[in-house]
Amino acid sequence: MKLLLATHNPAKVREMGTLLEGAPFQVLTLAALGLTDDVAEGVASFQENARLKALHYAHISGELTLADDSGLEVEALGGEPGPLSRRYAGEDATDEERIHYLLAKLVGVPWERRQATFRCALALAWPDGRVEEFQGECQGIIALEPQGQEGFGYDPVFYLPELGRTMAQLTFEEKNSLSHRAKAIQKARAALERLARKEARPAHK
Repeated sequence: MKLLLATHNPAKVREMGTLLEGAPFQVLTLAALGLTDDVAEGVASFQENARLKALHYAHISGELTLADDSGLEVEALGGEPGPLSRRYAGEDATDEERIHYLLAKLVGVPWERRQATFRCALALAWPDGRVEEFQGECQGIIALEPQGQEGFGYDPVFYLPELGRTMAQLTFEEKNSLSHRAKAIQKARAALERLARKEARPAHK
């Protein structure tokens, strides 16, 4: 079996590929297939965006496709940036610019009101249009300043009280044991392994 990861983000490819290691299918990437087009994301929900991407790339590649949409929700900002997480500070903003923009919006907000949630929605799509969906989340607090050099996106300001560190201060292995994306992929992997077992059964005569 083959599985296409529908993301152009190298960091996401690495995370997802690692979480899927040892599973009974061959992982493909958009880059390896020469697929450079992008899918316009909406603002309705992470689930909708993941579904759009999965169906698009499953259709044009002819492969079983796994797509992710994930981001940050901050309570004090009414759930922003939400599905706009990547474009929060502008379409071409860097991670550093997005973090600076977020922290500027939270100036004066006390520690006890800086609760946030990382959310991940995954969609598994077949070329015939079937879709299965999975979700994961991780609770934290927005730090007063960036800390840590690992990870990407908002990781340097996503503080985990139970560990006393930000997501960007975790090792790659630690992040992959507790992140929102890890939790969603664990659910997707279980579904994929069931599918692989079903495909491997001999046909009854």
